[in-house]
Amino acid sequence: MLLTLVLKRALGGKSITQYMQERLWNPLGMEYGGAWSIDHAPGGLEKTSCCLAATARDFAKFGRLYLNKGIWDGRLIIPEVWVRESTRIDMTDGSAWNYQRLWWLVARDRSDFMANGHLGQFLYVNPSAGVIIVRLGSSMGGLGREEWTQVFMSLSDGIQ
Repeated sequence: MLLTLVLKRALGGKSITQYMQERLWNPLGMEYGGAWSIDHAPGGLEKTSCCLAATARDFAKFGRLYLNKGIWDGRLIIPEVWVRESTRIDMTDGSAWNYQRLWWLVARDRSDFMANGHLGQFLYVNPSAGVIIVRLGSSMGGLGREEWTQVFMSLSDGIQ
């Protein structure tokens, strides 16, 4: 919720949805409108830390944008420094999992990263292989995040 409030203030009255439409959805040529879950606050605030619904193809475009260091069709959409900092492992805390700017960083010896959404939605990116994997679901399918990560790592390694 804190991210939502900071963004709302920074956008000076423009909704987060409208900003995303103009700065991300339209430039990437997303095929379908996405949808945010809204909280119960008066006026309904977007849940920016989660709960964005989109098609697999549109999520894959977002993954491709990150593979391209924030550039889409020759146009800078996300600053490269943001992409780099949000997908690099911070070795200072010693934990096995790292979370940076809404991305899970998979392992210390890999450059892979992923977004993990509600009910088993995943966007997995393996930059060294150029592989993007999207999983949409209505449940976790009996696996936890760690198990899904192993599945995605195996799949992306097999594609190399």
